[in-house]
Amino acid sequence: MENPLKLKNIHHIEFYVGNAKQAAYFYCHAMGFSQVAYSGLETGNRKFSSYLLRQGKASILLTTPLDPNSAASEHVRRHGDGVRDLSIQVDDADFAFHEAVRRGAKAVEEPHELKDEHGAMRRAAIQTYGDTIHSLISSVNYSGPFLPGFRAVSLNGSDAGILRVDHVVGNVELGKMRYWAEHYQRVFGFHRFISFDDKDISTEYSALMSIVMSDDSYAVKFPINEPAPGKRKSQIDEYLEAYCGPGVQHIALESRDIVATVQRLSGQGIEFLRVPGDYYEVLPSRVGQIRENLDTIRELGILVDRDEDGYLLQIFTKPVVDRPTVFYEIIQRRGSRGFGKGNFKALFEAIEAEQARRGNL
Repeated sequence: MENPLKLKNIHHIEFYVGNAKQAAYFYCHAMGFSQVAYSGLETGNRKFSSYLLRQGKASILLTTPLDPNSAASEHVRRHGDGVRDLSIQVDDADFAFHEAVRRGAKAVEEPHELKDEHGAMRRAAIQTYGDTIHSLISSVNYSGPFLPGFRAVSLNGSDAGILRVDHVVGNVELGKMRYWAEHYQRVFGFHRFISFDDKDISTEYSALMSIVMSDDSYAVKFPINEPAPGKRKSQIDEYLEAYCGPGVQHIALESRDIVATVQRLSGQGIEFLRVPGDYYEVLPSRVGQIRENLDTIRELGILVDRDEDGYLLQIFTKPVVDRPTVFYEIIQRRGSRGFGKGNFKALFEAIEAEQARRGNL
């Protein structure tokens, strides 16, 4: 059971966005998050405005740069609203950083101290695919609401029943999937949990390949996708063009009750992909008996898959930004540790229908 960097869990996911104040409103009122911390001009931060949103143990940090000439502003200009940092909590940020670099990681930020009246934390950062980084964070004696420099805020959203981040999926260029899988194995000590090829994830028109990398505790899971040759442009190709390079494609949020979560999110304006109707005709024979009402599952558009450990329920939003890039998955696990292999074809067909509406298939 190897954990060379002494990883604990995903600490938070930071987006660089064009208007964090408005994005925070969306996450509170549409996604059910609550705003719990803030850093900006009023706290003495002259570089960024940042809003921390939390639901269960899932933490989303929305950051807008205040300097139009900064690297962060260039990130927003190039990619649109997108994930900059997949932050990981570790036992010791200094140790984790130096061990990661020794194992071949590219350094982004040397270890340094963050401090305020609530105590101190240590932070460092290393590079991953595209312009995405992993910050490595450890607490010294910190008791504040998030990170030093943030003040507590209490702005409650309508909780949708999200428990935690289940996994985060990255899209990379053709030929780079195995490179990054090996990088996570070498640097982080991750293992290849599951892999899928173009025979598993394809339709008549397009395909992709994917490798799921995970730590041994399954607390940190990073699937990595690359496009596969097809007759037309795949969803991964569309993403890479729209995002101008590799990056985070979607974030899977685990729900305690996916039916209640989807009902609430739909009522608050979140749009979900809909698979072809005949998917539900064969669902009972394919997955067997489940606890949820099949009519309700069909009405909401929830997908179901079963493996040797149990079954899972999942559904995918449409992109939550104007470019066809970042979206969310809502997932509930009833024993299964898989990723919905039996749903791939139907899901791909639904995504291709949306691509066709955008003129990008």
